[in-house]
Amino acid sequence: MIKVMSFNIRYGLAADGINHWQHRKALVADRIYAFAPDLLGLQECLDNEQAEFIRNTLSDYSFYGVHREGVGESALEMAPLLWETSAFQLLEQEHFWLSQTPDIAGSKGWDGDFPRTCTWVKLLHRASNKTLVYLNTHFDYQPIAMLESAKQLQQWIQQTVQDCPLIVTGDFNSEKNSSMFQILTENGLLFDAHQHSANKGTFHEFGKLRKPETLDWVLHSKHFTALDCNIDQYHEGALYPSDHYPITTVLDWKD
Repeated sequence: MIKVMSFNIRYGLAADGINHWQHRKALVADRIYAFAPDLLGLQECLDNEQAEFIRNTLSDYSFYGVHREGVGESALEMAPLLWETSAFQLLEQEHFWLSQTPDIAGSKGWDGDFPRTCTWVKLLHRASNKTLVYLNTHFDYQPIAMLESAKQLQQWIQQTVQDCPLIVTGDFNSEKNSSMFQILTENGLLFDAHQHSANKGTFHEFGKLRKPETLDWVLHSKHFTALDCNIDQYHEGALYPSDHYPITTVLDWKD
């Protein structure tokens, strides 16, 4: 079995009052260790004190993240992925930008407001002696950029991953009734790990949204089946780990 978590931890410099990063960072770590994922995809992680805290606190994990670049303080933002070091052997790690020039660092695609990246690793799962690819991303919220990013990711999967087992996590800034979701899940390319779970959303804006939006997804190839899935809605009064709930999934290899 492989335990997977996707978690937008909200960038640490945001002026969030009681929910500022300094107040909630211990709660972020607590929720991660409460599930104890084998694979963890983060979004909105700044490569400053925020990433340093993650690396130091999650010392059992290997960390791979790339600055999305661009201009301003958000250039240090990453969508890093982590894997439990004792559970996997790293075989390859790479990244690309969601744009018309994916190999150019900091390139911004289409009508997007920010550069966006995909980070991925090829790992040997020690328990099963099987190889998989794990990819984590954070899509832009502008409509053309979202649609074209989905097409680009679909093409990358078809050309690069081929028949290798694949797990994808991310904040896609879109609901599951969107064209982006359809593109990524059509023709059996990827499957929604939470397709049979209760329709709970993930983005809640620190408890302000009556009905949270389902923006964070865990997707997987045909090589896996989802045994369990959940949205972790834990908070302590008005203090939340983030403005997104973490999404968790337990996957198993198919025979």
